[in-house]
Amino acid sequence: MTATSASLTPPADAIAPVRHPEAPAPGELLGAHYGHCFGCGDGQPHGLHLAARAEEGVRVTAEFTVREAHQGAPGLAHGGVLATALDETLGSLNWLLRVIAVTGRLETDFARPVPVGTVLHLEAEVTAVAGRKIYSRATGRIGGPGGPVAVRAQALFIEVKVDHFIDNGRPAEIQAAMSDPDQVRRARAFEVNP
Repeated sequence: MTATSASLTPPADAIAPVRHPEAPAPGELLGAHYGHCFGCGDGQPHGLHLAARAEEGVRVTAEFTVREAHQGAPGLAHGGVLATALDETLGSLNWLLRVIAVTGRLETDFARPVPVGTVLHLEAEVTAVAGRKIYSRATGRIGGPGGPVAVRAQALFIEVKVDHFIDNGRPAEIQAAMSDPDQVRRARAFEVNP
């Protein structure tokens, strides 16, 4: 990151993140938290269909392929789509902490263009926790986990209760998610950033 705002710097009393004992095991695919999520859901034809995987500690890896629908300049990924991929990957970290959290701040640096057809390899980790605040960072690389860095981000997530979604979401979608008979899917619908 070139310059990080003070709001992304953990306070002196922040603690190291602790992986929840019931978090998915390292190597486990996390799957979509909500079928209609633009970042990870399979119900969005032009979505990212990002697939995140739990790693050791409080880390995840993910990847997505930049498709025609994701371009900004001819043949290149739109910067907003790349920021969305970083945000979705960072949001997946909350599953390892087993908290419901939303994006409070996201700062993104774009290091190089990402061509259509590229598989972007993403890695994210929680760096600190202070009360309801979760500090994290992510990197996106071209050509594999060891490839050149294309994008980076630092983020602040804020832990919320499910009421945040009930009070602010559209009632039809909230009711549909809460009525899902699959308890795991119902719980996961509210576990990452909206």
